[in-house]
Amino acid sequence: MEGGRASPPARHQEHTIATPRPRRRAARPLRALAALAAPALCAALAAGRPPAALPDASPAASRAGASPAVPRSVPPTAYRTVAYRGHTFTVPADWQVVDLTADPVACVRFDRHAVYLGTPGERQDCPARATGRTESLWVRPAIAERAAVTENRTARLFHATASAEGIAVTAPYREDRAVVEEVLRSAGLPVSAARTETVSAARTATGDGGAQSVPALPADATVFRGRGFDTCAAPGQKTMDAWRASSPYGAVGVYIGGVNRACAQPDLTDTWVRTQYTSGWRLLPLYVGPQPSAGAGSCADDCAAITDPASQGRAAAEDAVTQAAALGLGPGAVLYNDLEQYTPGAALTARVLGYLEAWTLRLHELGYRSGAYGSVSSLVADLVGNAARTTLPDVIHFAHWNDEAVTTDAALPAGLWSRGQRVHQYAGDRAETYGGTRISVDRDQLDVGAGA
Repeated sequence: MEGGRASPPARHQEHTIATPRPRRRAARPLRALAALAAPALCAALAAGRPPAALPDASPAASRAGASPAVPRSVPPTAYRTVAYRGHTFTVPADWQVVDLTADPVACVRFDRHAVYLGTPGERQDCPARATGRTESLWVRPAIAERAAVTENRTARLFHATASAEGIAVTAPYREDRAVVEEVLRSAGLPVSAARTETVSAARTATGDGGAQSVPALPADATVFRGRGFDTCAAPGQKTMDAWRASSPYGAVGVYIGGVNRACAQPDLTDTWVRTQYTSGWRLLPLYVGPQPSAGAGSCADDCAAITDPASQGRAAAEDAVTQAAALGLGPGAVLYNDLEQYTPGAALTARVLGYLEAWTLRLHELGYRSGAYGSVSSLVADLVGNAARTTLPDVIHFAHWNDEAVTTDAALPAGLWSRGQRVHQYAGDRAETYGGTRISVDRDQLDVGAGA
């Protein structure tokens, strides 16, 4: 969230010859590997196998702090092959490779060019927040009956499976969708037959999603008064149990989706959510959709931005409901749209308010309550200043890092969000240890009631 820092994941040389350090915002990847001049490479990729003579990155580029010596505009030295469980992927050479077996605490995150291999451990070393999205790849073991690919266009995310030595693949993208398509195609995955993920938000919200349905938790799953925390990746169960027994917190913020959600959330499932609820935790579901600008807040120019407010706000609401319902958060739950800090102004303010109003109206149509997260100096200021001219969210989650665990603030008029409709993020990026387990968190004070 606000003002986040991003620490690079550990570098490993498993499964590849060289692993040069990636740039946080690398030069735009090539639009498609098929455009390379070498006909043999094109033929190999079209056949779904790795090219036979694909040079790896220069070993000199692997030195700490070194940038890849060859820019992406000069193929074919811009690619390497990465093998995992009998599957071979051809990826840009400056994508970092992280072996999660060798480094189980590495945080799987999608705000940098990287390839993650395996399943992370119980205690990922993730930051309190990370925002943004770029082209990357996460490949892990899975039971799969066939090769298949689906795509969530709203979240800009491919999911794929393959049966031989089964794997599951998550492949997000920001602007260069074609590069990710070619990476998947290089491993023989049927990208051309990809099915668009079209789970109906309306059907899911009413529990009529067929095989996609998950029984909804009780209506108080997002109702809580007291202290809570949020962190980039949902913690493992041992951590949650230790913190439930020893910490002062009773609510946990989880990032359920969005085009700018950076952490991969390997532990966030409907079973995880139900287990936390049964243990006494309450939920603060956060959705990181399009941002006011590419460089808003902690985005570091890596965020997809709001360009079509009404359409994007509506699509974000539908996707958020789909993701929430899949986790067991049913109608009546509060879903919070994370909007990072920005400088209010005529055009930017209009885009943000238009987007958030569309989000709120569509959530109401689907039976959910609307929440919005933002800084008191940007989103809150715009909402308060335009309260008579826009549809306000039902609950405001305001960021003001003043270390005061209260839900009042000079920026909030007494008559707005005054009936169990506030969350105050009062401190950020704090490393805390309870029950022998350390997490980097943002601290929240909640006063969220059941609503009308």
